[in-house]
Amino acid sequence: MESKVYDIKIEDYNYPLPDERIAKHPIAQRDMCKLLFYREGEISEHVFRDVPSLLPENSTLVYNNTKVINARLRFRKPGGGALIEIFCLEPLSPRDYAQSFAATECCEWLCFVGNSKKWKQGALSLELTAEGRDITLVAERCGQSGNAFRIRFSWNGRVTFASVLDAVGEIPIPPYLNRSTEPSDSNDYQTVYSHIEGSVAAPTAGLHFTEQVLDEIDRRGIKRCELTLHVGAGTFQPVKSESIGGHEMHTEFISVTRELIDSLINAPGRIIAVGTTSVRTLESLYYIGVSLHDNCGDSQAALHVRQWMPYEYDGGLSAQEALRSIADYMDSN
Repeated sequence: MESKVYDIKIEDYNYPLPDERIAKHPIAQRDMCKLLFYREGEISEHVFRDVPSLLPENSTLVYNNTKVINARLRFRKPGGGALIEIFCLEPLSPRDYAQSFAATECCEWLCFVGNSKKWKQGALSLELTAEGRDITLVAERCGQSGNAFRIRFSWNGRVTFASVLDAVGEIPIPPYLNRSTEPSDSNDYQTVYSHIEGSVAAPTAGLHFTEQVLDEIDRRGIKRCELTLHVGAGTFQPVKSESIGGHEMHTEFISVTRELIDSLINAPGRIIAVGTTSVRTLESLYYIGVSLHDNCGDSQAALHVRQWMPYEYDGGLSAQEALRSIADYMDSN
């Protein structure tokens, strides 16, 4: 990796962001927010509803279909003791998101634990109602990984863990909003096309789309494709090192279909990503394709993009070749 990348100073990217400049709530009509548009050296002002007319013809629009879960659970120690906040990050057992949400007795998750010093041992319990049934949710500490904990959840009633979270969990909103979660966030903090549960933060660029905007995009013949990247709590993690090289990035789960890969390979025009989560998924696909093409010997290792790989790789594999390597892998696995 080139030292000039590794040694980039974090302080060079600092900028003031007064609290009064941060919108605490979205506007009532989400597609009427302001939009700046840059083309050929000129900047013009629009509203987001104008996006369909601004997209180039024959474009392929790629967006993230992840859905934010009610990841924050609040327990109290027995006898009205200390408040313990458990923030679900990612499933450990079952490892698959869908299987974990479908579990009806127990599951394990990697979690942040607020006020963890007050919870050294013993189980925590929480009474709730889910699917019309009285449920007792129990949380137990099973180990620690860095600043996160392995938490085993168990419950009665044969309801799914997804139903438990829906009933008693809170949707996590960004800490920079400096406010508590409100009932309206369950709708406002989801994209209209979200349907794959797993994120602890919304892909915010997509929050401005409405069904009307999507319909107009379809009417103009612009192809829409979806992928999944579940945003982890690491997205809120501050960079504490002096340079980029000292910061360890968190890992995020991505999922793509063969249909998406084919759409990318055969895209007739520009491929336009909605937001940074879609961008980094598409970028990751390239390097996954590179690893599969180079036949590293361990296909599972090839499916993981190391933090500095984009800066270390100096090969010349084209995007088409990388995507075809992924397609070949999908066909044979």
